[in-house]
Amino acid sequence: MKLSFVERLQRGVLVTDGSIEAELQRRGLWEQPPELYTLQKPAVVEEIHRAFVEAGADIVQTNTVRANRIALERYGLSEKVYELNRTAVWLARCAALHRAYVAGVVGPTGRFLAPLGNLEPELIRQAFVEQIVALVDGGAELLLLKGFVELRELELALEAAQLVNPQLPVVALKAFPEDGAVLAGSLPARVAQRLSSFPLVALGASGTVGPQRMVGIARKLVAASALPVCVLPDVSVPHIRGEVRLYDPDPDYLAQSARTLVALGVRIVGADGGATVECIRAIAESVRSSSTVVARVHLDEPSPAIQPEQAKQARPAPTPFAQKLGTKFLVTVELDIPRGVEMSALLEGARFLRRFGVDAVNISDGARARLRMSSIALSYLVQSQTGMECITHVACRDRNVVALQAELLGAHALGVRNILAVTGDPPHIGDYPFATAVFDVDSIGLIGILRSFNEGRDALGNPLGGATNFCIACAFNPAADDWDGERAHLERKVAAGAQVIFTQPVFDPGLWERCLRVIEKLGVPVLVGVLPLRTVRHAEFLHYEVPGIRIPQWVRRRMARAETPEAALREGIALAVEFVHAVRQTVQGIYLMPPFRRYDVAVEILQQLELLPEAVVR
Repeated sequence: MKLSFVERLQRGVLVTDGSIEAELQRRGLWEQPPELYTLQKPAVVEEIHRAFVEAGADIVQTNTVRANRIALERYGLSEKVYELNRTAVWLARCAALHRAYVAGVVGPTGRFLAPLGNLEPELIRQAFVEQIVALVDGGAELLLLKGFVELRELELALEAAQLVNPQLPVVALKAFPEDGAVLAGSLPARVAQRLSSFPLVALGASGTVGPQRMVGIARKLVAASALPVCVLPDVSVPHIRGEVRLYDPDPDYLAQSARTLVALGVRIVGADGGATVECIRAIAESVRSSSTVVARVHLDEPSPAIQPEQAKQARPAPTPFAQKLGTKFLVTVELDIPRGVEMSALLEGARFLRRFGVDAVNISDGARARLRMSSIALSYLVQSQTGMECITHVACRDRNVVALQAELLGAHALGVRNILAVTGDPPHIGDYPFATAVFDVDSIGLIGILRSFNEGRDALGNPLGGATNFCIACAFNPAADDWDGERAHLERKVAAGAQVIFTQPVFDPGLWERCLRVIEKLGVPVLVGVLPLRTVRHAEFLHYEVPGIRIPQWVRRRMARAETPEAALREGIALAVEFVHAVRQTVQGIYLMPPFRRYDVAVEILQQLELLPEAVVR
């Protein structure tokens, strides 16, 4: 009689099967996702399962890594969740019979959770519940959750498993980054500690890293948890061809690594990406014939360059701008960024504003999707050459989540540390309408990344080796057409970690009263946007042609009464001053947006508001 999976696990080491995708490729089946062949070529999938069992696999994994509703959406297969998963279990059971255990495999959604992405936890949990129900209905003997980069997503899958069937054995595997410095630190141990709070039969790691790196991970997992450990390394670093990953497996090398892993205390061993039938046969034969004395795998200890977590560096001091928040009425002015490489006029504008006591200047990031110099590079130039502090706008439009984080780390190293996170305008309205938009994350996700950096972690919780100290700003549009949506969006930004709010231009004190009721509840400092109008045409252009800006009719009428351009500008300045006087006691500062390079207009507004430093007044 076949032992239960838990009983069998207690009696000795188990070997998993390998990569169905790799075996499909060997048969000329390259379509993505490989899960679709469960329905298109069921006989081939069953044949692959049987080959792995005959090679010595004790655990057969269903062909369902990307078979949840969210992951299948991009392939138009989201309505096939139940059929695909249940069929996959049946095919695995037909091959396993009484010789192997069938593991229903659950993998990640392939999208980021909020606030990094836009997927809410409950939606993800429901998708996992739907998939696991199908796997259980099909007769899976255990669940194998693998390939999860984001630990919170893995925890959601574990919660779903408990909801569906608390008695079903569950193995949870985290995917770790290919980063020696991270793996030499305490991350694997911390992951083991968090996963141990769930009712698991085993925990461990799968994919991403190869056999050498996996040895170091396994050592830390075994030391940190009383649960059995399962590790499934990739066979090598893959070559990427479109969506397809191609590997170069060496069965003998994998067999040697498997012996080392078992000697460390690993109880379930196998291989993941690129693992063919020959790989699993070599691993199975090696594990079952090996003694506890094994050959040492190269690099199974951290190298001197990646010693376990170095003494943490002292966290940098808050930026001068951040230190002033709540202690004085702040003034920032937006600089007009010219096209091209000549920035002397902009630098002179920053020097001019600094002489009049402006606290910081705002540097936009490709506003309206127009080609301009990098906001981070330009902020460094301004700060280093003029001494003026910058509020650096960073847009999510042009960089994926890896590039965004790299840019932010570079910005911090350069002293560019006041970041206003914006989603960014779509490319089709800008200079290059056919450019590709990225938008891996939106402004809320970017704020979450900045907050994680300040806590010493990257976007997925991997340690940075030290904490940053960004001042995190967000944008808010009081005149948004969808007021309820804008309000809710602001609340999510603050919840994600925003420390200060910069608004779009506001012209109506009455409108500001509505905003104030929302902002006061959030308890976050706010700098209200003030845009002095030049002419009535300027006012009408902004009102009718620029999304998100609303100028009251009474303001436009006042501008229309001006008989000359100079008189119109004086009226625009007067309106700006009157507005600031009306809201001054309810805000922590103003964000001035003067007309085209007319920084003297900003200074005149400050003079009328009596906000110039005493030294300048004298």
